[in-house]
Amino acid sequence: MLEKLYSECRNKMARAVEVLAAEFARIRTARANPAILDGVRVEYYGTPTPLRQVANISAPEPRQLVVQPWDRTLLPEIEKAILKAELGLTPKVEANLVRIPIPPLTEERRRELAKLCSKLTEDARVAVRNVRRDFIEEIKKLEKEKKISEDDAKGAQKKIQEITDEFIKKLDDLLAKKQGEIMER
Repeated sequence: MLEKLYSECRNKMARAVEVLAAEFARIRTARANPAILDGVRVEYYGTPTPLRQVANISAPEPRQLVVQPWDRTLLPEIEKAILKAELGLTPKVEANLVRIPIPPLTEERRRELAKLCSKLTEDARVAVRNVRRDFIEEIKKLEKEKKISEDDAKGAQKKIQEITDEFIKKLDDLLAKKQGEIMER
């Protein structure tokens, strides 16, 4: 019964790590990363469609993204959508693709992005701690209902804390890596 609880706890905490990783992927660094364009939606036959569903996005160079739409008529729409997304990027339409040069970040912008990453990480830590709180309450409830002994409950709470510490460390590692990328020149 407790193993199932631990597994469930790990899954919920892993979800917080995944969400943070996805958020970090959208934050621009000095390097070109196709995930920067994940939030961009293009008008495709009157429907806002994710850019990834209408084009191939690649990073042939560290400071450039290339978007190749499967339908060439979408080139102006893709350019408009990237400009509208306010990513601080200026697309250049060529024959059958869109080139997006990634300008270097200013020192001030780097600090802002690092601060944003810290805030996102703290939100993820809060989510992990909320999961811990919920599972510790669940353990106390099981103890109260006499489904587990007092010793088992104490051991289970300790195990939940160990799992929490493990996931907080994962979040901190993600933050350190992302801030390193941001501060890189």
